[in-house]
Amino acid sequence: MDEISKYVNAFKKLKRGVTQYGKAPHKVVMLLSVLQAFQNKLIYRNQIFISPELILLFKSNWNELVATNHVCNFALPFWHLKGEQFWHLTANAGYSNFIQMKESVSGINQLNNIVDFAYLDEALFELMMAEGSNLVLQDLLIKAYFPYYTSKLNSKILATRNYIEKIESKILNEPVVAYQAEIKTLLEQKDEEEIFLRGSLFKRKIPQIYNNTCCISGMKIDATINVSMIDACHIVPFSESYNDTITNGIALCPNLHRAFDRGLIGINDDYTVIVSNKFVESNAAIYQLKIFDGKRIMLPSFEKYFPHIENLNQHRKRFNL
Repeated sequence: MDEISKYVNAFKKLKRGVTQYGKAPHKVVMLLSVLQAFQNKLIYRNQIFISPELILLFKSNWNELVATNHVCNFALPFWHLKGEQFWHLTANAGYSNFIQMKESVSGINQLNNIVDFAYLDEALFELMMAEGSNLVLQDLLIKAYFPYYTSKLNSKILATRNYIEKIESKILNEPVVAYQAEIKTLLEQKDEEEIFLRGSLFKRKIPQIYNNTCCISGMKIDATINVSMIDACHIVPFSESYNDTITNGIALCPNLHRAFDRGLIGINDDYTVIVSNKFVESNAAIYQLKIFDGKRIMLPSFEKYFPHIENLNQHRKRFNL
């Protein structure tokens, strides 16, 4: 009881920015979304990643609870909750010093570049994991900050999953031209979060289609913890193609992903690997790129998911392979 009282008091005294529309509701909505993610086993360790599920929960809760004209922005509370004693951020490589600064973040892409994940005080983590105390904390936040909301908050887990399935279906099945048109519309609307969400699902779906196996080296690691050794690699960069559909992606281990992005390797129209002759590697190296020259890549089970020949051709032209 002492621990829950401690966090009840902390939740009642959140530091919230004051705007022309009143005090910002962002931190409250983020905490509610995190509580729901724990409640529904979307988060099960003390590591809170910037996931599609959490983004969609945040948006759903925002639309249901916030009656003011504040702008819905996922990045702001994920970052600024570090000003509370119980919320901590783990930086990506090279950004440790930035985490300590008071500067804000401009959006979800910057947040994702800087932050690997957030974590909670261990005592608060255990409270969020336990159903009873989790619901107590949810109820407290609603009554303290949204007293006009009298309905039972629906976490919309089913709607979140359905939306993710909808986007995954677009990645798998939508014609490229139609998908590119949607992305261009999102860019015009400056909907950074939706574009980020789609990119995150592309990064998740490509390895699944390739059975979590590097299509060139055959590397595969089945991990029991939340790590991945296989990357989703755009064949034509998203910044040029606006294309997150499945045929513009291949699954590669990190070393080969970097080699592909830098034009050290490419893939022929017959799905065999080309190794550039514009670099030299040590013969003493255990792991050499040249051993893959001429090797046929592993392909998905269904032909409609094969890398598109025109995308492979654009990649080769880009690097004169």
